[in-house]
Amino acid sequence: MDEQEKELAPESPVQTDSIAAEEQAPVVVHEPEGAEDIAVEGESMTPEQLLIGTDQPADDNEAAEAEMLAVLEAVVYITDEPLSAKQIADALQRPLDYVKRLLDKLVDDFNKPQHGLTVKEVAGGYKMTTKPEHHEAVRAFVKNLNPPLKLSLAALETLAVIAYKQPITAPEIMEIRGVQGAGVLKTLLDRKLITSAGRKNVVGKPILYKTTKEFLVQFGLRDLNELPSLKEFEDLRRLAFSDVEEPAPEPVTEPAPAGEPNNE
Repeated sequence: MDEQEKELAPESPVQTDSIAAEEQAPVVVHEPEGAEDIAVEGESMTPEQLLIGTDQPADDNEAAEAEMLAVLEAVVYITDEPLSAKQIADALQRPLDYVKRLLDKLVDDFNKPQHGLTVKEVAGGYKMTTKPEHHEAVRAFVKNLNPPLKLSLAALETLAVIAYKQPITAPEIMEIRGVQGAGVLKTLLDRKLITSAGRKNVVGKPILYKTTKEFLVQFGLRDLNELPSLKEFEDLRRLAFSDVEEPAPEPVTEPAPAGEPNNE
């Protein structure tokens, strides 16, 4: 058979059947488990997102938390009255548990010795104050700046009676102290350390007095259960007046000798 006849000869039936079978056989691809789910979930995801996942990076979470801690520190600093965690969470529109956790972290951070200030819970809220161990240094510093503003002995005694006996009326206070105290009560009311608490159901219906939230703030108390004992309160009273200068004695005029006029 010459070359031309070979070219016109049909292919072997075996070879033809083999090729046809290969063309018709389905291609089987072995996919890993869950691949279909990955493809569906990742339809709009880039390859980079598929590699790192959809969670927010840890660095971003830490940055957001650090920023919120700074905001909470500023909020606690600028407010005159203690704010509760719920008040802060509502104002910042953040979950209460999240804000409470960060406030606790802020308290821990400021308890470190390198801070002269502390964040503590007083009167049901959070307040930034100086640390007790620095009170003497701060007191001496402030004393050198301006004359200290203190309560008189009568005002402090009256405040102590109200704090430990509240609610209490003015006649009952007078009976305990043994002196009139209408002016002292007005001073304590003006400074918002005490307030009225209704009237006692007795003859004359005298006004009842109790301490205020400002009293808790000024004395750094969480609530009235943290009031010091009477002995500790007396120590505080002595401390408050330990640096008050004694008034200069008045000059004593010698009596003029008999028969000589007194020029005064």
